Amino acid sequence: MSEICPPISVDQARRPLFVGVDVGGTSIKIGVVDDDGRTITDSQLATDQQLGAQDAMARTHAQIDAELRASGIAWHEVAAIGLGTPGSMDIPRGLIIEPPNMPHWRNFPIRDALAELCHKPVSFANDANAAAFGEYWIGSGRDYTSMVMVTLGTGVGGGIILDGVSLDGEHSFGSELGHVMIDQREDARLCVWGGGRGQLEAYASASAVTARARESLAAGAESRVNARIAGGEALSPLMLAEEAEQGDAFSEKIILETARYLSVGVVNVVHTVDPGIVIIGGAMNFGGHAWAIGRKFMAQLRTEFRKLAYGVVQQTPIEYASLGSRAGYIGAAGIAREAYKRTAPPSQK
Repeated sequence: MSEICPPISVDQARRPLFVGVDVGGTSIKIGVVDDDGRTITDSQLATDQQLGAQDAMARTHAQIDAELRASGIAWHEVAAIGLGTPGSMDIPRGLIIEPPNMPHWRNFPIRDALAELCHKPVSFANDANAAAFGEYWIGSGRDYTSMVMVTLGTGVGGGIILDGVSLDGEHSFGSELGHVMIDQREDARLCVWGGGRGQLEAYASASAVTARARESLAAGAESRVNARIAGGEALSPLMLAEEAEQGDAFSEKIILETARYLSVGVVNVVHTVDPGIVIIGGAMNFGGHAWAIGRKFMAQLRTEFRKLAYGVVQQTPIEYASLGSRAGYIGAAGIAREAYKRTAPPSQK
């Protein structure tokens, strides 16, 4: 766990308490946090998406119950639950519509299903928006009133927080930063999902980084990754980061090109909403501040951003996320907390 959110005991927790649920294609992360966003307990279970969303919510309820019992927390101490899921959704109606790689979860009233099981109010959010809210609440964005977060993974996700409000949009499609256009050419790259020609995730996602590297290697580029691929390993951004860390010029070139592509998307969003900070999160961070290539990636992103940005926003800080895999459930709990604070009697806030 990041030092920014050390675990606490139940006795240290500030009431009321909130539960955050972060649904992913592989696992569902669950955490119980206090009124200051500090984690008391967390766990995860397999999504097993082929069993359907109702089954997953039933298992989620059972897991929440087990976490509470193990920690000595009564259900009445939980004020509300936050739920983050991937894919297209109808947030006002609580529907998950077409999550990628989860074909058995289509058009399901997931918010109300969890609320009925837990007998608690449930706030619903896009998973990337939830992660952004976590960083805003107690992470790298905690000192700002507005922020943008870009998450780099198989695709590219994002979240925008303005004056403490997560930007969901009219069609629950707000903050989908992976679909920002950065290349209008007819032969621009396609994203991993087969559409979205010229969009940010076609250039700066993990799938795009791997595809760009593979194309260059097929064209004859020399790199130590060739030997690893010949040995049976799968090409990945992590492999490129490992080799760049050891001085492989090809791997470093691919990674720094990714920073340049990312800067175009970032500057478009910054020019639109003028946030206090931009945060880079997700699994693909090339080692972050801990690795030399991660530091070079961030330095390149900042440099390219300042070349493209206009006026005072050139000085907008860009930093790595700090909550890691806990950002999603912390942010989901934080969104539930905001909804609770808006409606609870003053004596219960």
